[in-house]
Amino acid sequence: MAWFAAPEYRLARELFLRLLALVYACGFLAAARQFRALLGSRGMLPVPRFLARVPFRRAPSLFHWHYSDRLYAALARTGLLLSLALLAGAANLLPLGAAMALWALLWVLYLSIVNTGQTWYAFGWESLLLEAGALAVFLGNDRVAPPLFGLWLLRWVLFRVEFGAGLIKWRGDECWRKLTCLYHHHETQPVPGPLSWFFHHLPRPLHKAEAAANHVVQLAVPFGLFLPQPIASGAALLMIATQLWLIASGNFAWLNWLTVALALSVLDTGTLRHALPLGPDPAYGPQPAWYQALVAAYVLLVLALSWRPLRNLLSPRQQMNRSWDRLHLVNSYGAFGSVNRDRYEVVLAGTRDARGTDGWQEYEFHGKPGEPRRLPRQFAPYHLRLDWLMWFAAISPSYARPWFLPLLARLLTNDPDTLRLLRRNPFPDAPPALVRAELHHYRFTDARELRATGAWWHRRRVRTYQRPVGIDGLRAYAPAAEAPDERAGGGPGGGRGERPGGGRGERPGGGRKGWKGWKGRGGP
Repeated sequence: MAWFAAPEYRLARELFLRLLALVYACGFLAAARQFRALLGSRGMLPVPRFLARVPFRRAPSLFHWHYSDRLYAALARTGLLLSLALLAGAANLLPLGAAMALWALLWVLYLSIVNTGQTWYAFGWESLLLEAGALAVFLGNDRVAPPLFGLWLLRWVLFRVEFGAGLIKWRGDECWRKLTCLYHHHETQPVPGPLSWFFHHLPRPLHKAEAAANHVVQLAVPFGLFLPQPIASGAALLMIATQLWLIASGNFAWLNWLTVALALSVLDTGTLRHALPLGPDPAYGPQPAWYQALVAAYVLLVLALSWRPLRNLLSPRQQMNRSWDRLHLVNSYGAFGSVNRDRYEVVLAGTRDARGTDGWQEYEFHGKPGEPRRLPRQFAPYHLRLDWLMWFAAISPSYARPWFLPLLARLLTNDPDTLRLLRRNPFPDAPPALVRAELHHYRFTDARELRATGAWWHRRRVRTYQRPVGIDGLRAYAPAAEAPDERAGGGPGGGRGERPGGGRGERPGGGRKGWKGWKGRGGP
């Protein structure tokens, strides 16, 4: 079946797989560095407690057979090493079956993390990584030509990512229809980047042009993916340009990077030869019959599973970032269906004086705004999970209910795993006697204020978010004393769990009413 092969996409396949391996590496690295505080046996939402009440059929994971912090760390580090090997091209050195098994193992490892990750992993790009990772299993390596149908499935994913995001915006917040959302978005996005201040201060006509261009790229251009070349490549290049603009303007974990990878899979060598000195496409041998059978079977499975995402896409009650199956094989996507008009931040602080009269010192996070003079940093495609959830906490306390008091309890005990997630701990020698949380309104300064004060942000206190509290008041949320075998063999932990990603009501959402309450169709 020669028509089953598409040798003209050999470079596109390689670019997609290498960038996918990089994104996998970021995901496993974040898991290895952050899990103990978030999900470990003594974490805020411990995996053992989640596993005790959620069966395998609802959340398939290797951890249902056994969990320990040591095993979780080994799994994450193994995934990281395999990702780096694939990034370096290891799959092309292996027989076809072994390369497919390597990609499949990577997918199983990350699925095990996501399906026990609870609210910390309830983001659309987790499902996107798993869906793209499952497709990577069937794309082959240098031993065979890229499978035509596998490449078309990548376009189907890209179409749903872009078109779903376009529809949720158009159906959601009226500022997208009025082309005014970007008056606010760069300032109120979850984790601003070093250029966000400059993007925010672009002229308002340019903001309107940005919004209009976004509608074109997300609502019209995706249909070009299914047209003949070079139109399909042109559509993909427009998407790549848009994603690079988003990468420059903020920190959205690996959402944009993975979208770029999907778009690269559309570029054929005939189009690329206009810009690159590429030789002729190689003469591949015939694809093995068993390989073609596996690809065909997976194509049929994806088509069958696409019915609900397609129906959701066309529904006026569209849900964004929804997983329709426990394996995250075919999902619904979308981003920023509504945009906050104001930015609120929960500022955590502590004091050494049990009466609270000795002055308060603030904790600093890596990504979320804190000290007004600190310029935001670039972290994407690395994912700062606690920073993102703190953004949701400022929108509504309901988003933080499962984990916020456990977080404060860990600050009151100077829990080392939790403190590693922070940029600055003002109490390195001994834990504070009290901690508190206050809600502040943040806005970018203008150029005159920046010159006069050196501050990128202006902030003002709004209200108390959590009154001062000591460890005696949070004893129930404090991490249990670590048993000798707890890191090796698991054990009880504090906190309350959430079931993993998938529904509209489960995952964090953006909002347009600030801390007074969330309405609309949510954020990432």
